[in-house]
Amino acid sequence: MIVVQIKNIKNFMNNLLLNDMFDHFLLQEATIVNGASYVIDGHVNKELYNTEELENLGVTDLDFFPYDQIRQKCLMIVKGKNTPGYFKFVFLLSPSNLANTLSSIESTYTPLDISGMFLNIKFQNGQLTLTTGISYKTFNIDKSLDNEWDRLVRIFLTKNNIDFEIL
Repeated sequence: MIVVQIKNIKNFMNNLLLNDMFDHFLLQEATIVNGASYVIDGHVNKELYNTEELENLGVTDLDFFPYDQIRQKCLMIVKGKNTPGYFKFVFLLSPSNLANTLSSIESTYTPLDISGMFLNIKFQNGQLTLTTGISYKTFNIDKSLDNEWDRLVRIFLTKNNIDFEIL
């Protein structure tokens, strides 16, 4: 697990809300506090959709919505002349991206071992931080996957021209 502080908040916010930088992640939850407090639960309420609608949305096998399907709603909440006092976004890799990531780093772990690989983005007291994390299905003292996830997130931020500092 690493915590990074984002140095250029405006650039990051443009990437978060206006660009597709995080669109391939699933959104587990978003909390935004401005004039009112908003909590977005990213769970797919499958009982509200028929099979065809789930297929059209691309969420048949997902527990959470892809961020690209919720990003505009988040933008509408954040948009305005005042900066939110607080927000938190909890992203995780989709099952296919989790499998691809584990394969690309030649990990001994399988998707069955992992509940999620997370990015937590939090703005509070004028500071924007991003925290990595992995939820394992069973206790494990091996931190090799955590180290690889941290490395991949640093590469991801650098490739997207995000200026950051590891805290």
